[in-house]
Amino acid sequence: MATKYHGRNRLSTPSFARIKEFVSDRTRREELSFEEFEQELHRLVSAWESELVARELASYDEDAPQVEVEGKVYRRKMESTKEYHGLAGTFEISRHLYVPLGDEGKAICPLELRAGIVAGAWTPMAARVMAHAVAISTPDEAAKLFREIGGLTPSASSLDRLPKHLSERWEAKREEFEAELRSQEEVPEEAVAVSVAIDGVQVPMKDGDRAGKRNQEDKRPQGPAGYREVGCGTITFHGLEGEPLKTIRYARGPEAKKVALKGELVAELRAILGTRPGLEIVGLSDGAPDHWEFLDSLPQLLNLEEDEIRKAVDAFHVFERVKRALDAYHGEGTAESKAAFEQYRVWMREYPDGVRRVLRALRYRRDHSRGATKKAIECEIRYIEQRVHLMRYKELLDDQLPIGSGLVEAACKTLATERVKRSGMSWGEKGLQAILTLRSLLQSDRWERAWPLLADQYKVQVTPRRAA
Repeated sequence: MATKYHGRNRLSTPSFARIKEFVSDRTRREELSFEEFEQELHRLVSAWESELVARELASYDEDAPQVEVEGKVYRRKMESTKEYHGLAGTFEISRHLYVPLGDEGKAICPLELRAGIVAGAWTPMAARVMAHAVAISTPDEAAKLFREIGGLTPSASSLDRLPKHLSERWEAKREEFEAELRSQEEVPEEAVAVSVAIDGVQVPMKDGDRAGKRNQEDKRPQGPAGYREVGCGTITFHGLEGEPLKTIRYARGPEAKKVALKGELVAELRAILGTRPGLEIVGLSDGAPDHWEFLDSLPQLLNLEEDEIRKAVDAFHVFERVKRALDAYHGEGTAESKAAFEQYRVWMREYPDGVRRVLRALRYRRDHSRGATKKAIECEIRYIEQRVHLMRYKELLDDQLPIGSGLVEAACKTLATERVKRSGMSWGEKGLQAILTLRSLLQSDRWERAWPLLADQYKVQVTPRRAA
């Protein structure tokens, strides 16, 4: 139920009177269990907090005949009451509305513009907490948790809409905001290297490949509309022994060639090298051609020499390829396959010619195989042969540099899979990007600095004027 603002003395409000009465009434308190006491006290204090927030918000109202906002003049139209939602609950206050001179255009509320009310309903703090909650859980789950806590109790539909509203403001100034966050980023003092990695994960989309399905003869779209790729990228600082010190994560919704994601990674690297030009740089990814086209272009994009960026195909993808070839020859899970795999993995990590040793061993098995087994081994050999120059694992390990893209694969899981690939989910592009942006900021420890940039987009200066 909405709390209506009463009076001006914060210690004489009805809500505060009820708190005093509850605390003073020993008999009533003794009738309650400790849990019931805590619940009731929380409810009463929240009601008082709502009245205080309402009182403060009401002070942002304007009652001048005219106001000027961003060079445009508005005239006072009417006074009306409206519900707003704060961290402690819902309250109702009276405020004035203004319309453009000539009545052509949308009405404005000076109170909302001055205070930075989000989406015309939520106080900045309420919106911040709601955004955080829906970034880490579904709207339904978050709504249930809010009801359990008490105070702010948004509906699941409100929690679903809010991230999209915030994302529109963020995307409008995304490059500017990201540049500001980068300028505030501190490179760990003990960092000696920085790795950049890029990957992707398929997520269910409402408009996935519907057109493609419709073009198939005698087939009608059935089930989920389809899947499209979310791009994920990481920038990780590494210490003297190659240990990860800090990771900055990015995720962008489906886009051809991952253009926006690549731009974010390049801008991040430029900012880092501007602060610490001596850092060793390592580029990591799986075998996707598009990813390597990007990593190969980094020296030119960063104005560096070719040998100033070390690159490697993710070692664990290569190990999986080797294991598949051995399983095809010896049989999956057999002792022979396991023993050979352990030997080859040691070769690749500890011998300068380890990858070539493995290739010779696999070619021998291929040449002594037939049919499907031979084809399976040949497939893995071709994969390794085409990328052997990116498999200098011993060299990288000797220099205490990473050889695996596990951090970006983990980012794909934590940024996207865990939140947007739950059973029955299907996403539109705007809703998906809203969640990815929030999760990226949270997991990169940038949320504290990002929220003020976003919240300021809802604040507008309102200047009172006398009527002409």
